[in-house]
Amino acid sequence: MSGLPHWACAYGVPAVRGVLRSVPEDFVVDEDLGYVPDGRGDHVLLQVRKRETNTEWLARELASFAGIKPVDVGFAGLKDRHALTTQWFSLHLRGAEPDWSSFSCAEAQILDVRRHRRKLQRGELRGNRFRLVVRQLSGDIAALEARLRQVQAQGVPNYFGAQRFGINGGNLAEAQALFAGRNEVRDRHKRGLYISAARSLLFNAVLSARVATGNWLTPLVGEVVQLGNTQSLVTCDEPTPAIRERVARGELQLTGPLWGRGRPLSSAAVLALEEAALAEYAAWRCGLEQVGLQQERRALRLMAQDLEWVLDEQAAALTLSFYLPAGAYATTVLRELVVTTEAG
Repeated sequence: MSGLPHWACAYGVPAVRGVLRSVPEDFVVDEDLGYVPDGRGDHVLLQVRKRETNTEWLARELASFAGIKPVDVGFAGLKDRHALTTQWFSLHLRGAEPDWSSFSCAEAQILDVRRHRRKLQRGELRGNRFRLVVRQLSGDIAALEARLRQVQAQGVPNYFGAQRFGINGGNLAEAQALFAGRNEVRDRHKRGLYISAARSLLFNAVLSARVATGNWLTPLVGEVVQLGNTQSLVTCDEPTPAIRERVARGELQLTGPLWGRGRPLSSAAVLALEEAALAEYAAWRCGLEQVGLQQERRALRLMAQDLEWVLDEQAAALTLSFYLPAGAYATTVLRELVVTTEAG
């Protein structure tokens, strides 16, 4: 597979263009674990601010400084390299700790040190707070103001972001080779990345089909709905007026498939729509089933919580701040507002 498909925009292609990441400080991410470290235990939690630095590289540097193996360092998620980000790392240290003030890394600063009883696991976070600046805006700025209010009120399609698929969709090419038996991936982490990319591709295809037909926020017969922000799923044989109202208020979330083994959880009209959207992905579905994944679901809509913005027409710049739950992508929000290019 070469490159990525174009997935439908909920409100049409944005009428404004701009440049993202002119400097790392234009893409700020602050991780929210959702809990306070225990204050005791065999693990040390470090809150680190990094700039223009890869999360996995920094984890290895922390391991080397502490005299432990890289496998004994945990973190909740990968953070953007070309950005200014704050996140937590856990280090398994039963005995004495090193002098963290002497940790020397030009692009990383340790902000806090806490003891904790267990290692941080991937995905173990509540969410992230973002502050993004888009510069060199051009186009219909008045339309951007209206689009911002639309996104604030209705949300955006909950697509997996482009970074999920690797540079130029490279993770998808690796997944194709893996499923076809042409590529035996021994590295567990890389294998997981490729499989996740394939699964995300299928979800995006279904969501894009629903966005294109205008029913990504409209309950159909055979929906699988998610209760609020929980993981509880309920089948919906018939979308009553009460269900439609609860979907509109965000109390219920329509969902799409995260492909795997077993019968699809949807039925009737929704199942027919999903099967049509995935008709060209038979080999991908088979590959995901063979690696042992089970059928799951993901919400179709993403609400950018606490969305605020400053639109400076004189400086041709847009500053956005918002909070997203774990598993959501800031670039997914941004793609509905501005057509961006990366600086450099």
